[in-house]
Amino acid sequence: MRASASTTASRGPLARRQLLSALIGLALCGGGRHAVAAPAAAGPNADASAPAVDAVDASFDRSMLSGAGQNTTDLSRFERGDFVPAGTYSVDIYLNDRPVGRSNVRFAATSADAAATPCVTMALLDRLGLHPTDLSARTTADLADEKVCVDMARVIPGASMAFEMSDLRLDTSVPQASLGLMARGYVDPKYWDSGVNAGLLNYNFNSYRTSSHGLSQTSSYLGLNAGLNLGRWHLRHTSSLSWQSGTGGVGSGHHWQNIATYAQRDLPGMRAQLTLGDAWTSGEIFDSIGLRGVQVATDDRMLPQSQRGYAPTVRGIADSNAKVTVHQNGMVIYQTTVAPGPFVIDDLYATGYGGDIEVSVTEASGRVHTFSVPYASVPQLLRPGVTRFSVAAGQLRDASIEHKPNVAQATVQRGFSNLLTGYAGAAGSQGYVALLLGGALNTRYGAFAADVTSARTRIPGLEAMSGQSVRLSYSKILAQTGTSLTVAAYRYSTSGFLSLGDAVRARDYARRGLPVFASGPARPLTINGVPVSNLLTPAQQAALAGVDYRDFLTPNGVDRQRNNFSLTLSQRLGSSGSLYVNGSARDYWNRGGTDTQFQVGYNNAIGRVSYNLSAARERDLFGRSDNRYMVNLTIPLGDDSHTPIFTGSLVRDGNGGMQQQATLNGNAGVDNRFYYGATATHDSSNAAGSTGSINAGYRGAHAQLNAGFGVGSGYSQASLNVTGGIVAYPGGVTFGQPLGDTVAIVQAPGAGGARVGNAAGVRIDDAGYALVPYVTPYVLNTIDIDPTGLSLDVQLDNTSAQVAPRAGAVVMVKFKSESGRFVLIQTHLADGKTLPFGAEVLDEQGQVVGAVGQAGRIMARVTRQTGHLGVQWEDAAGSAHHCAFAYRAPSTAAGTDRYATQDASCHEPGATPASEVSHHE
Repeated sequence: MRASASTTASRGPLARRQLLSALIGLALCGGGRHAVAAPAAAGPNADASAPAVDAVDASFDRSMLSGAGQNTTDLSRFERGDFVPAGTYSVDIYLNDRPVGRSNVRFAATSADAAATPCVTMALLDRLGLHPTDLSARTTADLADEKVCVDMARVIPGASMAFEMSDLRLDTSVPQASLGLMARGYVDPKYWDSGVNAGLLNYNFNSYRTSSHGLSQTSSYLGLNAGLNLGRWHLRHTSSLSWQSGTGGVGSGHHWQNIATYAQRDLPGMRAQLTLGDAWTSGEIFDSIGLRGVQVATDDRMLPQSQRGYAPTVRGIADSNAKVTVHQNGMVIYQTTVAPGPFVIDDLYATGYGGDIEVSVTEASGRVHTFSVPYASVPQLLRPGVTRFSVAAGQLRDASIEHKPNVAQATVQRGFSNLLTGYAGAAGSQGYVALLLGGALNTRYGAFAADVTSARTRIPGLEAMSGQSVRLSYSKILAQTGTSLTVAAYRYSTSGFLSLGDAVRARDYARRGLPVFASGPARPLTINGVPVSNLLTPAQQAALAGVDYRDFLTPNGVDRQRNNFSLTLSQRLGSSGSLYVNGSARDYWNRGGTDTQFQVGYNNAIGRVSYNLSAARERDLFGRSDNRYMVNLTIPLGDDSHTPIFTGSLVRDGNGGMQQQATLNGNAGVDNRFYYGATATHDSSNAAGSTGSINAGYRGAHAQLNAGFGVGSGYSQASLNVTGGIVAYPGGVTFGQPLGDTVAIVQAPGAGGARVGNAAGVRIDDAGYALVPYVTPYVLNTIDIDPTGLSLDVQLDNTSAQVAPRAGAVVMVKFKSESGRFVLIQTHLADGKTLPFGAEVLDEQGQVVGAVGQAGRIMARVTRQTGHLGVQWEDAAGSAHHCAFAYRAPSTAAGTDRYATQDASCHEPGATPASEVSHHE
């Protein structure tokens, strides 16, 4: 319901019934809490143009009250559909139904019995992004005068404001012609929140134990993402620790990796981020590389959401409770345990737009299969007038080489028109230089991009090499046919071309006296020249899968790539389901054969049964390829939100082996915080035979836990995974679910146990705080609190707030709350007469806390154990009266869900107050 006279004047009998219900509820429940002081605008300096809702929206028939309404006071203030008392309110501001933010807005009224209207100020116009240029001198002066209330229609003709008191929402409607050009999702940088000084820690612990044919091994992983925020500087450290027990003649060991350590701050004037330390280049033009140095690069997150790009997703299939490890640039960047069946990893940290992501899946039996996710850049089209750039210099970070040279790289992109975007880049290192020039076209036939890179490399002991590489990319979505060709990229390189990464590795191998270039067909991994698969038993190979074995392996030299093609395609088939294809193929100048990987699948449903047919080519740990074919059925076993899901699958490998699998998964509890699964598998392709496994997990407010156990013929497996986040800030230390880089901390004193609607399972702790992970930077995030289940002693002034944090910030989102006890008081005057129905009840600070109900009964929420309440009213002659009485509220330990009742006599000034108050339940 909005404060608009025009919409409420014609409500008639329905309005009367609604108002009667509202009045009774207000009298019995204490009503709202509004300031009673008259605003400054309600005097001779009030703006005459400020509209006041003076007309009575509906009349109230007092004869419907007990006793024919003989003992009633002035009820006219309740005869309005949405009466707004004058004062200042913290409100959510919307412009043409688009959220703008939260701010304090003053409301003023022309008289004491008129509903207040919002007062427009220059600060409010600035918050709305409205900058009218044709304002008169008087209007400009009035906007700056705190004693004058200016209406929006006076500032912008045709504009209006409507206020929803129940939601504390202020809607502003402005004609489109009066709006400046503003992209959807835009937030003015002056409202970006830098947050508070804080320390962050994100952790991911995974332990995986297998026992097979007398050999046992425990492999554990701890991934840490720590941070420290000091002002607008954000320090970040990402590292991992892997360790495993010894088995099968392989000793125990551990390995620590410093993945990234850097300091970062945003540069809003350049729409960029400054990064100092260990990080990666963004990879829009050249392949992403690890760098220890300094970078300044455009951050597209500062653009409105309607102008941003996308991120990759990893998909795969696990045959059992499996350990999934994700590598990039020779480093483990992610590890988790997944249940049998298809899995999806869509929460990797940003890894740039170039470079393959290598994924290895370690099954419970010890078998390891790997695949890579081809990640080619989409055509680099930009909007007209937009520029994107990056400059980076420092020491190369690559775990596979010993001699790490200094490198420098610079790129620039410029949108010249809707049709054409141009881009260029340069990269250099000791003995290497490369120049790139390209362009992208936006046509009705799709988006095309083409570029040429010319490179020259000097390798110790060899002649200088020069060559070119041509890259073609294409992207198109055909709405008519349901085709989404996300990326189709082809690259051809001449025999003398090397990328920066290959050139650095070739120079490193030459300096170490190792073979510089690979030759002949693809070779398996070797130890001292002997293939690993010939040296170790299957059990030892399984044990080796958990060991950092790079120190034992002999590099086979650099591959000089010739052709490379990658494709990501999805196709809707109407009512017949959908088809998807992901694949890549590449060959080389210096060795024969073609490396081919693909995933092809078809999805459809018959009634409630959905099914998937897929085929994939994968590699095992030693480079051997295997084609796998899978049929998957999914059947829900009920209709409610906790319905278990049955999944059956049939998998056939390239050797004719067959695997049948049945899985049951489900969720339980409030917010689906518990999840479980059980799987039975029969595999004819190896000696494992029939196996079984169970999984269970808990998604709590302070951490997420998952555990699994499986047994098979000759082996057993157990796993434990714990993930969570910790933030230390001026208000204390709070534990929460896994965090993203940008975090919000909800502060709602006394609201312990309330659910935060932005993340499943997140609840406010007993101290009144909660962590909200994965907050989106540079856009308005709405944080909601569900007060269901809160004690009656706690009242939240609002349950929704908005914040636009800077990237990496820890922002405080404060919800004002009031604590107190509800008391039910049977009152009467000193002479025994009943207090007038509808009279206002005020606390000792003059705040309205309720109204007198029928028979003198008052329900009010008080904040003190003992005190006094006052009652004020006017009689039929217009004379003012007031009286006061003492109250005593029980302690909170007496029970938060019961009302304390008491009898009290209300004495007018000069009368002798009662010496004690009578209590009863």
